[in-house]
Amino acid sequence: MARILLIEDSPTDTAVLTRLLERHGHQVIASTSAEDGIDVCKRELPDVVLMNVVLPGMNGFQATRALSREPSTKAIPVLIVSTKGMDTDRAWGLRQGAKDYIVKPPSEDALIARIDQLLGDRA
Repeated sequence: MARILLIEDSPTDTAVLTRLLERHGHQVIASTSAEDGIDVCKRELPDVVLMNVVLPGMNGFQATRALSREPSTKAIPVLIVSTKGMDTDRAWGLRQGAKDYIVKPPSEDALIARIDQLLGDRA
């Protein structure tokens, strides 16, 4: 079981992803904005962060960059989960410090496999 911070502003996506993750034994902490998500990440130190890109205020690319540069959170892997599916979006997300990038809606198997890989990489 991992503690996963979900930074997502869509109530529907939050509900769907939370159910999916909990079904696989993970504990989910949800945040609806990048700014709040950064604060929660610093406070809770989750095992993985699932980051949307299109968020109110600061976007997910900016938040990923902030988390990857912050000493207390830089070791926490960020998986971007976004509707932005262009190769340039993926490349930019990885340049900001994300460890992986998956396009919405992710298949359950693909999402869990990527999370498991990130958790394994941390061990």
